[in-house]
Amino acid sequence: MRIVVTGGCGFIGSNYVLRRLRTTEDEVVNLDKLTDVSNRANLAEIEADPRYTFLQGDIADREAARRALEGAEAVVNFAAESHVDRSITDAGAFYKTNVEGTLVLLEESLRAGVRRFVQISTDEVYGSLGAEGSFHEELPLRPNSPYAASKGGADLLVRSFVKTHGLSATITRCCNNYGPFQFPEKLIPLMIIRALGDSPLPVYGDGSNVRDWIHVKDHCRAVDLALEKGAPGEIYNIGARSEMPNLGIVKTLLRHLGKPETLLRFVEDRPGHDWRYSIDPTKIERDLGWRPERSLEEGLEDTVRWYLDRRDWWEAIMNRPAWRAYFSAMYDERLAGARTTPR
Repeated sequence: MRIVVTGGCGFIGSNYVLRRLRTTEDEVVNLDKLTDVSNRANLAEIEADPRYTFLQGDIADREAARRALEGAEAVVNFAAESHVDRSITDAGAFYKTNVEGTLVLLEESLRAGVRRFVQISTDEVYGSLGAEGSFHEELPLRPNSPYAASKGGADLLVRSFVKTHGLSATITRCCNNYGPFQFPEKLIPLMIIRALGDSPLPVYGDGSNVRDWIHVKDHCRAVDLALEKGAPGEIYNIGARSEMPNLGIVKTLLRHLGKPETLLRFVEDRPGHDWRYSIDPTKIERDLGWRPERSLEEGLEDTVRWYLDRRDWWEAIMNRPAWRAYFSAMYDERLAGARTTPR
């Protein structure tokens, strides 16, 4: 099968490209814009594989999408602007890629006769939870950030193409991912890397915001099942039943690294910060037979080990002027007013 993976140089996308080439005989076309958070180095080991083709291009560019989809039988759309903090300061970029880009892919997939389309979404489209309950597929969409709103809009477009045009498309909504190749703007790699340099660790608010965590390789297995067995028009929530407050995550990482909790700094919370996410994965477990293989504890330990072993990978990113400018703009002022204990 010839499969187009969009955003294949990003964190989850690159892990999926590697999995697909290792476990199938597919030809994989990777269409990636190569933004600041993309990294071709993630796929260095398969660059010479004759079944792999890299195309640099924006999913919102119709010509690029058309070129990538030529002869394709399936599309898995990972391409997205995905960081909530960035969406607060530049929502337009999120609309352009996540909504307009998805529309272009859907239209060009119809034109190309693509047989299967999987839209990679997020649990953030459901909004925020209180102390109890979990997200299930029948909940209404109540996004609270521009990022989540753009992903919700894309999901609705996918649904419309199933209902109106008969496109065989499936949507997956996953909880927070972690693992190899995650860009340092995200919580877990940011904390690992800063702790290794004995630098202050910025924790939003009092660190009580709860997230549901899944190892990226477990997520990629679920996406494969959605591609191969998912029913057209269906939504599948993907989660490992691994909730933990952000502060608990950071303290666990410090323990694995042998670093002191005195590095913790509690900074001004971000606007509209959702308090709790929790995924109910009953549907994908029941209908597709998926189960996570890694516990959160062992997954975090493996992830710490990966970042310790791959200093070359993340140091190259940390040395980019764009990264230094981003961290300075996002955290310098907050760290200047930080507390060593939560309010």
